[in-house]
Amino acid sequence: MNVAPARFRIESDLPTGFAEFYTPLHDRFTGEQQRLVHARAAMLAHAHAGELPDYLPPSAATTTSWKIDLPVWCRDQRNQMTGPADDAELVVKMINSGAPGVMLDLEDSMVNDWEHILLGLKNVRAALYGELTYEDRKRNRTVAITSRKPTIFTRVRPLHLSQAGVFDELTSASLFDLALLVYSLDYAQLAHPLCIYIPKSESADEALWWRDVFSALIEARGWPKDGIRCMALVEAHPLVYQMEEFLFNLREYILGLNLGRWDYMASLAHYNLADPAWLLPDRNTIPHDVAFFQNLRTLMPEICHKHGALAIGGMTALYPSREDAELNARALAALERDKANESACLMDGAWTGHPDQNAIAVAQFPEPNQIDKRPNLADVHPTMRPAPIGIGTRTLDGTCAAVRTVIRYRDGVLAGRGASLLDGYMEDLATDRIYRVMIAQRMRHPGPYTPASLAELFDAELERLLRELPATATNEDRQRLQRARAQSEEMILTGAFDPK
Repeated sequence: MNVAPARFRIESDLPTGFAEFYTPLHDRFTGEQQRLVHARAAMLAHAHAGELPDYLPPSAATTTSWKIDLPVWCRDQRNQMTGPADDAELVVKMINSGAPGVMLDLEDSMVNDWEHILLGLKNVRAALYGELTYEDRKRNRTVAITSRKPTIFTRVRPLHLSQAGVFDELTSASLFDLALLVYSLDYAQLAHPLCIYIPKSESADEALWWRDVFSALIEARGWPKDGIRCMALVEAHPLVYQMEEFLFNLREYILGLNLGRWDYMASLAHYNLADPAWLLPDRNTIPHDVAFFQNLRTLMPEICHKHGALAIGGMTALYPSREDAELNARALAALERDKANESACLMDGAWTGHPDQNAIAVAQFPEPNQIDKRPNLADVHPTMRPAPIGIGTRTLDGTCAAVRTVIRYRDGVLAGRGASLLDGYMEDLATDRIYRVMIAQRMRHPGPYTPASLAELFDAELERLLRELPATATNEDRQRLQRARAQSEEMILTGAFDPK
């Protein structure tokens, strides 16, 4: 858990007046945040007992006519460039890339510790003002933001995470990030309203919490009533049955939904952990148009466009390379196929993580969006759990690759990196979570894997990684890999599959 430093005092170690601003918000909203977290745990327990999520009964959200106000300044979101907010160089490059949207991340691609969160928030503030710079040491120059055209979103930490050390009791990490950002901003200096990306939601009830938090922050700062707008990721299996209700509950603030595909795959497998038909194939053998993604890709635009909201597609994990021409060509071809498929499903845009991907991604989607189009769905309540039978392969090599990846990813986290480029794929907390759930599935259901055999795989992959360390590696590097191996195996054996 993220803990403020020893001897931290909110009155003296954060901006003057923030303690008085934040304390009543904490008193009002953290208790409800904790209640919603407990409701998530109960919902997962019901699923593992056989009571899986389903669509809600008809309501005003699904039976009445209502529309979301989509402002002109955000109607083109054909590509949203995303990356960690604590990396100033990457933030500047993303904003200067030409992408119509940029998402600065305080969540999955960033390490959740005090220094990284505060640095990320500092960079977000400077980026929103157009003032962020970085030092290009190769060219011996300072590089600044050259465009204020992109819509800039900030993804705060998710509802289920708490922040320790601010008070004697836990406070909501989402609330803390939002409040500190809002308190530090001069609204008059913003190019557009403050735009927030909501991650990891699991129910329409949670939208009410975010709605009330936004309203309280706007009132406390005296901002215009539309001074905060948001998009929300659909990354949890229960939420796919409540997307319309979620939009309805946040209709004063929300601009659209985004299919967070990697966390969604992990959540889907986690919710179906007891079902042997739901054994995930080796991750990189799962086609981008697999049915459990494709059904959601067609339902999301139907719901969003019905109410005038954007529907944004997910991230392609294979990363381009300026050093490896073959990998670069393969990555960009995969990107084009993936985004063309999302466009054919009537998505309005997608996510990418590298400036070289922007032009290809943008080119796949009609300008500025496809909100005037709706898919011709035979069933507006399609099945959302088509099992991955006959899809991909399930191999020992795939299991070993998963073990190797979780060790390497955790090693990066221990070194302060929330996302790592591994074997051509950009791996973050979401993809790490997929691998951990996949390995657990292969242990749980009939097959060759047991805790003992898993330990052997971890030992073998650790030895291989230690052998591959460069001659300049230190004892600290070796010890960090060993810690990464121990932590990753423990998370699998103890069932730690929540997105933390």
